[in-house]
Amino acid sequence: MRMTRRTFGAGGACAALSGCVGGIGGGGGLGIGSAGDGGPSTDPEFMPQPNASYSEWLTGFRARARAAGISDDTLTRGLRNAGYLPGVVERDRNQTEFRRTTEDYLALVAGDDDVSLGRSRFATHRSVLNEVEARYGVPAEICCAVWGVESRYGTRLGDIPVISAVSTLAWEGRRGRFFEAQTIAALRIIQNGDTTPDRLLGSWAGAMGHTQFIPTTYEEHAVDFRGDGRRDIWSNDPTDSFASTASYFNRSGWRTGEPWGMEVQLPSGFSATTGRDTRRSVASWREAGVRRAGGGALPDHGSAAIYAPGGAGAPAWMLFHNFNVILRYNNSTNYGIGVGYLSDRIAGGGPLRQEFGADASGLTQSQRRQLQEALNRAGYDAGTPDGVIGSGTEAAIEAYQAANGLPVTGEPSAALLRRLR
Repeated sequence: MRMTRRTFGAGGACAALSGCVGGIGGGGGLGIGSAGDGGPSTDPEFMPQPNASYSEWLTGFRARARAAGISDDTLTRGLRNAGYLPGVVERDRNQTEFRRTTEDYLALVAGDDDVSLGRSRFATHRSVLNEVEARYGVPAEICCAVWGVESRYGTRLGDIPVISAVSTLAWEGRRGRFFEAQTIAALRIIQNGDTTPDRLLGSWAGAMGHTQFIPTTYEEHAVDFRGDGRRDIWSNDPTDSFASTASYFNRSGWRTGEPWGMEVQLPSGFSATTGRDTRRSVASWREAGVRRAGGGALPDHGSAAIYAPGGAGAPAWMLFHNFNVILRYNNSTNYGIGVGYLSDRIAGGGPLRQEFGADASGLTQSQRRQLQEALNRAGYDAGTPDGVIGSGTEAAIEAYQAANGLPVTGEPSAALLRRLR
């Protein structure tokens, strides 16, 4: 079962949260909230709670906001319903793209259902995505993939009041200066008339809209693509979000006509140093025995890195310059691989040529899916079978073990799978 399906967009990935929370967005792209123009969350963890220390901080913040040019009227409107949200502090330490293995992360953001929905959404919006690509030089499928990872194609835009979220994180203090700047920027968005306080909803980290921009990134990079006087990333129409994302990548150094990366095959006994920060010429990698997965020439687009989380025999990628541009959106290798791989699948590419092996439990992803399916058939809710072992699957295993007189560990195993078959 998925731990928390998509906590990105709504606190998930992002553009500009440096290491974040994403980059532009705000948290990693895996578990936002509602879609469209709905109301704020009714989850108690994301509703204002009394907190004397937060209230004291807010008093001092008002003076600093005024000094930054925020009017009294905007402060009144923007902070009228603002308050301390206990849930955002917990989420700030629980970002999926940094905790998951690459295999699990890809299952969460680029599984078969995600690819199918992505191709459908891509076809629906192909015309405007092509217009955006023509203007900014960023492939339409890359923008669509960011949309998918950040908000599952607009179905999870986030329902947490942004000002409450970012002011809570500013008060909490771990990144106080950063989130105070986000709070002031959010108030300025209201002051400028871009949107209203009731529509300023997003993720737990303040990421907003279809492709999850944090407030300061919105101020600097959001685009009014149709020239209607509004940079609207909150409505059901994702046009301005597509353009804003492409503009961000363009200004971050996207090289038109070059790929982000590609799957490669490493030779047996491969021992060269890998990792996204170890870059060598493509010729050097060829000499080391690196080949394009599935055959064909290994193209040369300048210095490249190899990312091989499973070592030789498992999926590995050659990463070019544009991969680093994707990381400007969210400085997580898993995020960059997720966006790149999903974009390839949206554009019609096939699944990975190589498979990850068994995990610490001795099960492959296919076997983990089978285990989840078997638990569901037996009446123990393991959620959607995706091969990712999260808290829901662990709880289902525990319930099954307890009911059958087994040691209650919550851990998957080959023996448990055999028993359930």
